[in-house]
Amino acid sequence: MLKNFKFLARFNKWTNELIYDKCSLLSEEEYKKNRKAFFESIHNTLNHLLVVDKLWLGRMKGTKPEIKYLAQILHDNFNDLKKARMEEDSHLINFIDNLDEKKLNKKYSFTKMNGTGEFTLTYELTLITLFNHQTHHRGQIHTMLTQAGIKPAQMDVVDFPEAKYYS
Repeated sequence: MLKNFKFLARFNKWTNELIYDKCSLLSEEEYKKNRKAFFESIHNTLNHLLVVDKLWLGRMKGTKPEIKYLAQILHDNFNDLKKARMEEDSHLINFIDNLDEKKLNKKYSFTKMNGTGEFTLTYELTLITLFNHQTHHRGQIHTMLTQAGIKPAQMDVVDFPEAKYYS
């Protein structure tokens, strides 16, 4: 299972790079335009993804990131957000590269954001949640890019250059 998470962490980084490359083609107005998505704009959705990744990774590391709510805007500037995204993806890869199979099944606990109690998960379920969440919202961004007249990148797993080494 660990091999799969290592692969997914790298795939996640690659797809995020593709998304940000396409978003860089947008004007500020188009990038921040309310497109009636759950987090309204591409910018807000990208911020949400960073917020949630920081939250989950912090929980697994036993740290408490400065996250106050799920729609928090960590970076109002595209370039700052992109830099933070790439750093977070590298942190995630490093974290997973230093896991072992035994730890994947280990349970850890954290306090919910709203302070209503403690929650317990395995690292494995957390990573599945994290990667699924990324995919879900990247799909929304894919649609919003199309609405903005930008042809989104091909982001299927089989298109990932490292997929040919995975067997």
